[in-house]
Amino acid sequence: MNKTLLTTGAILGILGIILGAFAAHGLEKMVDADAIKTFETGVRYQIYHAFFLLIVSRLTFLNSKLKKVIFYLVLIGAIFFSGSIYGLATNTLSSFDFKTIAMITPLGGLLLIGGWTVLLVGIIRAKVE
Repeated sequence: MNKTLLTTGAILGILGIILGAFAAHGLEKMVDADAIKTFETGVRYQIYHAFFLLIVSRLTFLNSKLKKVIFYLVLIGAIFFSGSIYGLATNTLSSFDFKTIAMITPLGGLLLIGGWTVLLVGIIRAKVE
């Protein structure tokens, strides 16, 4: 599980850097400033959760089961939250109307909160000094 967390964290981080660079240097001529700001919010949360997965992989007081739950909550949450934000921010560039699936953004946020909550439960239950 630790290798999966590390690998996924690294991939989310790499993609976050690429998407952040795209927002800064590629989107400026295609969408307005508000859309770029929205896109950057998705990037920021993706990067935060890349680091989160890297940190969770190193926590020895969390068992593999809790790490797995955190992994799935964060991975699906990041895809739903950041992914839908990317789609909404670039909606004018696509033939698909991302507004029709906009409700997955708050669902993704809830899943991310769930990942942090599972971590909190693990901390409370652990005998950490």
